[in-house]
Amino acid sequence: MVTPLQYGDPPHVGPFALQARLQTAPAGLVYLGQAPDGRVVSVAVLSSGAALDAAARDRFVTAIRDAQGRTGVRGWGASLVDRVRGRVPPDTPPVLAMEGGPAPWVAVPYMPNGPGAERFLDPVTVSGTLIGQRHGPDFAHYWLGDRTPALPAPPAPPPPPVATRRSVVLASTLLATLVLALLLVIWMLLFRGEDDPEPPRPLPNTQFVPTPPPEPASPEPQQPTPGPSGGGGDGSESPWPDDLFDGRGPI
Repeated sequence: MVTPLQYGDPPHVGPFALQARLQTAPAGLVYLGQAPDGRVVSVAVLSSGAALDAAARDRFVTAIRDAQGRTGVRGWGASLVDRVRGRVPPDTPPVLAMEGGPAPWVAVPYMPNGPGAERFLDPVTVSGTLIGQRHGPDFAHYWLGDRTPALPAPPAPPPPPVATRRSVVLASTLLATLVLALLLVIWMLLFRGEDDPEPPRPLPNTQFVPTPPPEPASPEPQQPTPGPSGGGGDGSESPWPDDLFDGRGPI
């Protein structure tokens, strides 16, 4: 039954573009995809738990390589001896492409209502007790409940760009200049003498306020005083007061 892709499904597996889910098997998932030439393919991918199991991964890869045949011819060109011995089931589809790394997958032509890539997932799971005689419950894989596809690791990041000799020299020169300037500033802040005289401050400008010039004053005329004789103002009176020099006048 074809169902849409779900979260975690890869959009591409190798050169094939995945379009939908065809089947969910105990050991992995089967997808409907398209090859670069337009052919419809069936792609089987191991689950992440089965891919971590070295024995399960080896059974999956071995089934794919047995289908390819020891002669190097893929698919139906496998040797007749291998098919007669039962190593390759007669309804095994031809292998178009495969990957046998940590996240193996296989692609075969898609045939509606025919065998697909799920044939290679059947040998991955084993049943029984693996000890010959049955004792207790059947053997069960620890990864049977895993339904996430095994995806290849992301590619390694590209190496960092290598700087040219000229850029290295310019960067070194600039760094040395900045360090020298920083040391000079630190020396000026820490080791400058504390007794250095401060530069003299300029004196403030002198402000001249003009004063008004003096105004000349004319002396007031002296008024004559009358003498003790009480004479009139004929000019014969003495200008000196009577009590000066005991009334005898100046000598």
